[in-house]
Amino acid sequence: MASSTTLTCSSFLGEPISSASSSSKPLSGATHLRFSPPPGNQCSHRCFLVFSRKLSGLEEAMRIRRERELQSSGKVRRRPPLRRGKVSARLPVPENIPKPPYVNSSSLPDLSKEPQIHDAEGIARMKAACELAARVLEYAGTLVRPSITTNEIDKAVHKMIIDAGAYPSPLGYGGFPKSVCTSVNECMCHGIPDSRQLQSGDIINIDVTVFLNGYHGDTSKTFLCGKVDEQTERLVRVTEECMNRAISACKDGANFRKIGKKISEHAERYGYGVAECFVGHGVGTVFHSEPLILHFRNDKPGCMVEGQTFTIEPILTMGSIESITWDDNWTTLTADGSPAAQFEHTILITRTGAEILTKC
Repeated sequence: MASSTTLTCSSFLGEPISSASSSSKPLSGATHLRFSPPPGNQCSHRCFLVFSRKLSGLEEAMRIRRERELQSSGKVRRRPPLRRGKVSARLPVPENIPKPPYVNSSSLPDLSKEPQIHDAEGIARMKAACELAARVLEYAGTLVRPSITTNEIDKAVHKMIIDAGAYPSPLGYGGFPKSVCTSVNECMCHGIPDSRQLQSGDIINIDVTVFLNGYHGDTSKTFLCGKVDEQTERLVRVTEECMNRAISACKDGANFRKIGKKISEHAERYGYGVAECFVGHGVGTVFHSEPLILHFRNDKPGCMVEGQTFTIEPILTMGSIESITWDDNWTTLTADGSPAAQFEHTILITRTGAEILTKC
């Protein structure tokens, strides 16, 4: 489940978190190029203007290429804007199931400053929680079809989690009313399950987190519902590729900033935007902790450590990366109504690479 920076959105984190990115408004289009003249006298003002025009020209060329691709390979079906449905009552959890400490509070917990680094026993428990989360997500995906409601998906997920003796981590987190997040079409993340029926051509991200034996396992995937147009299907595919490329860069001693670099490079090849207001996070005995994982280019310091667990969960958009949040303080949409897709894994850092824990 994504955390957020202070750029635009409310999140599952309590206190605002400063982003490593520039606070200036991004350039129009999906590619955001930031530049400044070199220090000293290495380049004249005239040289800098030429350099600036070249970068502006590159951005415009990418925009034109993207428009031509849309025209040549089929139009994206225009969907009506996402509307909220009726949200049903919170589902009960048996008393005998251990619950995380935030459940009885309506306030968002503070971000834990301690990274989640585990010994052998902790790793075993993390693997169990993550494996359950992966199985629940896989099951939830089999339910995706036209006419099913996101509320029905929530009920099925809730039952599977409590039947396994675990607690659905989103339920009661800062007052979140459901056991899973379901984000449809232009919803970037944190969608609340409701009475809206899925339609053929929709995409839906299902974000599952379970709390089992004192550890959280967190994962999500964007699923296709019925017949999805080619352009939206490509967005979903590229988003998963971005996540996997980022994971491949992870190992003991690697810089965290490599994650954002890998994701941005691949997304930009297709003209997609990478959301900056939501981030990955440490996860383990607490739901959200340091380090915050930035999915866009950044200069944030810090290195990965063997035995550490965190999430990588990029959100890519077909249009603007700006967002708006409904007055439920959770559901966050792209500002221009363009589709968004997200994938997420919890990973364990090893000496030579990263192990994906949220796999069946």
